[in-house]
Amino acid sequence: MSEEQKQAENRARPTTEEFRRFVREDWAERRPQATGQSPAAPYAAARRAAVSAAFPGDRLVVPAGGLKVRSNDTDYVFRPHTAFAHLTGLGADREPDAVLVLEPTADGHEAVLYFRPLGERDSDEFFADARYGEFWVGARPSLADIELELGVTARHIDEFEAAVAKDAGEVTVRLVRDADRELSATLDDARVENGAERETLAELDDALAHALSVLRLTKDEWEVEQMREAVAATHGGFEAVIAELETAAELGRGERWIEGIFGLHARHQGNGVGYDSIAAAGDHANTLHWIKNTGDVAEGDLVLLDAGVEVDSLFTADITRTLPVSGTFTDAQREVYDAVYAAQEAGIAAAKPGAKFSDIHAAAIRVIAEHLHAWGLLPEGVSVEDTLDTDHGQYHRRWMVHGTSHHLGLDVHDCALATRAEYMDAELEPGMVLTVEPGLYFKADDLKVPERFRGIGVRIEDDIVITADGNENLSAAMPRSSADVEAWIAEVREENA
Repeated sequence: MSEEQKQAENRARPTTEEFRRFVREDWAERRPQATGQSPAAPYAAARRAAVSAAFPGDRLVVPAGGLKVRSNDTDYVFRPHTAFAHLTGLGADREPDAVLVLEPTADGHEAVLYFRPLGERDSDEFFADARYGEFWVGARPSLADIELELGVTARHIDEFEAAVAKDAGEVTVRLVRDADRELSATLDDARVENGAERETLAELDDALAHALSVLRLTKDEWEVEQMREAVAATHGGFEAVIAELETAAELGRGERWIEGIFGLHARHQGNGVGYDSIAAAGDHANTLHWIKNTGDVAEGDLVLLDAGVEVDSLFTADITRTLPVSGTFTDAQREVYDAVYAAQEAGIAAAKPGAKFSDIHAAAIRVIAEHLHAWGLLPEGVSVEDTLDTDHGQYHRRWMVHGTSHHLGLDVHDCALATRAEYMDAELEPGMVLTVEPGLYFKADDLKVPERFRGIGVRIEDDIVITADGNENLSAAMPRSSADVEAWIAEVREENA
């Protein structure tokens, strides 16, 4: 018996048949949950067609993943696997334990969604099942709802295992393995029992996972619109934080206050945060992935806020602004900030069709290196060209450790299974959505930098989409230059006074 089954058994209450009958009686007729096709459905169908063309004759299995217990009682909020969301158009918390199967046909594939449909009110599930029952967690869609909403064939999840492995020795079955490890182990055994060779399974599955990751490199118009919505919601979250900077400085653990304010708006405007927010005040900004957010916020600090709203479709923004708590940069803070801003401007200018993805970093990091050289921070005798030499230089990386860009979409670091040739060395194409995010990080105990710079960390990050003739900064409405950031803070504070 699984842990989940044991917990359900422990929570069960003895009932009489009379009581069970009483619970089943006198419910109004249910209304359909779906009233029409989802706006995402035709785009998801086009993505499935591309996958179908890449794997003719193969059965393709894409699980949503399952629920995970939290605190020995409830489940964590469910988020479907990215590949499942991309190929179905389902987002938010839909549908735990579902599996999309692309079933080979004479002219391509039929899309079949196996899931747990809404239980009837005369079933034990309706009232007594704390994990799936409508009384406990709300109503799920019916088979008819899913077929109307998504334009796919819908079947009960109980039919999945027999249908998918029945002829695995004759039909090649490929599986997105990391979506549901328990399902993967079960399906591996079933595939082998039906004639597949165990030694080939991982290779078959890896090829599918790679293809689904690369498919997301270029976004369609619906996906770009989702990114616009995510950025707009993120803009609102940043302004809510700006309005609370002075309060954060008055409270202990002000970083947590900032994180909480942004999270409130993210959950209200979308599905939640797209990743754990970095709300790093003072020297904490020099820890690149500072997500503890336990620090105080002081009046003279800079706060580096790296945060993004994930909308209900699961597309996320990824924006960073470095904000002076007082509303005004000190001279030293401005000097560092303006250097990073200049580097970002160079990176954004380099992002255009035909350029390589790596050109964005090359353009931004050159500006960073030029400023470090001008400040006398590079070793004696080392020129800008010397430090940019990837084989013998790289001294600038002490203060700019990370890359300047990454793909963005359903995952904050999207398309992670693409090869170097498909990612770093690839040409940029219209529809690609990228971040541009240079930074400079001068730790408080770094004796190689002037004292005036110590403890200052700055990153500026925007989300751009490559267009036919250049790029569009999706987050351009969020001020970036030091003067504009100061004016932004003053304006938000005045509006909230």
